[in-house]
Amino acid sequence: MQLENYIDHTLLKPTATISSIKELCNTAIKFNFFAVCVNGCYAALAKKELRSSKVKLAVVIGFPLGANTTKCKLSEALDCIENGADEIDMVINIGWLKSKKYDFVRKEISDIKKAIGTKTLKVIIETCYLTTVEKQEACRLAIDANADFVKTSTGFGTGNATFEDVKLMKDLVGDKVKIKASGGIKDRETAMRYIELGVSRIGTSSGVTLMEHGS
Repeated sequence: MQLENYIDHTLLKPTATISSIKELCNTAIKFNFFAVCVNGCYAALAKKELRSSKVKLAVVIGFPLGANTTKCKLSEALDCIENGADEIDMVINIGWLKSKKYDFVRKEISDIKKAIGTKTLKVIIETCYLTTVEKQEACRLAIDANADFVKTSTGFGTGNATFEDVKLMKDLVGDKVKIKASGGIKDRETAMRYIELGVSRIGTSSGVTLMEHGS
């Protein structure tokens, strides 16, 4: 098992600069990470930096609150694809989910997946704000809407990924969709534990540390 094949090397801070995005991409190429994950304004830049590599480009939309209108999220997603994104990491409308407006949540995910076609869609459910029942419902909705992944967290909420949440998600989704653990994963041991629990991708800004402090 090659850890680098699981890593989405991530920089989503509001203070991210052009030079830091270039460094992110160059580091991802050096370590052969699966993807980089950036905000939309840097999609074209990142794609240019990655053009001679196999590293994929993931871009977030509706980030980090998920409270944009569906129309805005769709526009964002299409813009990111136009600028070279291979994958879209979208935040669900958490308020809709908690209001039990399940049809709204499902349709939004479905509309975005249809719009991006064969590109990968990861659905961020932001577990820190959800009850156990809400986490399960969010996973069901993502499956029903033909998403490719469910993802734990933005890293900007009140909590990050936990082993317990990933276990819960895996029990529900099985092999129907993949799981991405993201938020607070800063060491190799933690990353390996998530992979053992069944995640297919690790979102982290500590990818170099994960690679340099392992065997």
